Amino acid sequence: MAHLPESMSEKMRNFAAVNTVPSQSSKKHDWLPEPTLRRLPWYLAYVAMLRRDGVEYVSSRGIADAIGVDASQIAKDLSHLGVRGKTRIGYEVAALERELRDYLGFDTGHNAVIVGVGSLGGALIQDRGLQRYGLNIVGGIDTNTDIVGTRAGGIVISGYEALPEIVADNDVTVGIVTVPARYAQDAAERLMEAGVRAIWNFTPTRIRVREGVIITNTSIYSHLAVMYNRIDSAEQ
Repeated sequence: MAHLPESMSEKMRNFAAVNTVPSQSSKKHDWLPEPTLRRLPWYLAYVAMLRRDGVEYVSSRGIADAIGVDASQIAKDLSHLGVRGKTRIGYEVAALERELRDYLGFDTGHNAVIVGVGSLGGALIQDRGLQRYGLNIVGGIDTNTDIVGTRAGGIVISGYEALPEIVADNDVTVGIVTVPARYAQDAAERLMEAGVRAIWNFTPTRIRVREGVIITNTSIYSHLAVMYNRIDSAEQ
């Protein structure tokens, strides 16, 4: 039986939401709490829109009103980056956008390989927009012989035997796991053995990683559970 992900149609771009993979740039950043890291891409998305609209300055209050985060929290978060606004003027939009992109590592390339090229994995490979956030998918792995040897998004899909070579030849640091839950740990073990330093887990199970390997979990199912619960609670 092929080890393919369960059917999903949504494309995911949430790697931007918590980029816990260390930047390969020479500039080192202080460790930040995950809630802060999750907010920074919200600020980036908003100031990028302002920059495209020709806006030159924005205050923390302006950002707060647009995205629903307290202005004092925004100022505190941005202070971690060494960014401070000017009195009565605010932040320079273009400079703030550059600083946020640099801090989050979106301008530094991170090569990745996907294990499990079914509906979700295939969608991620096809989604070239991830490159705008520094994620460059260079390989795809699957056990389905009907898929191995075919192309998705210009990438040849290979079997597990090719994984070590793909990781070594392309300096892959990120492994993306989109297999069914029962095969998730095995996929992670193979990725770690091949030398990846971070795993982006899309399965609804917790993966155990070795010391020094970073794990980020994006569970669509857990978000659905929260949403359904809130819907049910509101209807009572």
